[in-house]
Amino acid sequence: MPRFWEASLIEKLAGKGIDKFLAYEIPIGLAEQRYGGHFLVVRGDLRETDDLRVLDEDGERVFKLFRFDELGSTIVYEPPRTF
Repeated sequence: MPRFWEASLIEKLAGKGIDKFLAYEIPIGLAEQRYGGHFLVVRGDLRETDDLRVLDEDGERVFKLFRFDELGSTIVYEPPRTF
C-alpha cells in the first residue's frame, strides 16, 4: 500500500496519463547544475493548480547526465492487475 505522499504522486501522474513508472530522487542542486536553463524553465512553470513538475521523462537522457551513485532510491510503481 502506498504511503500518503506516494498516493498523491500516483494520482497526479495518472492525471497526466502516467500510470506505471520508475523514478529516482535527485538532489535539487545537482539537477539544476546538470540541466541548466531547462531546470529554471521547468521550475518557473508551476501553476497554482498543478504542483507537479516533470523535469525529464527520457530515461536515456537522465542516465547520460547522472551516475547511478548520484541517484536516490528507486521508486517503482505499477497499478494492481484487474481481472
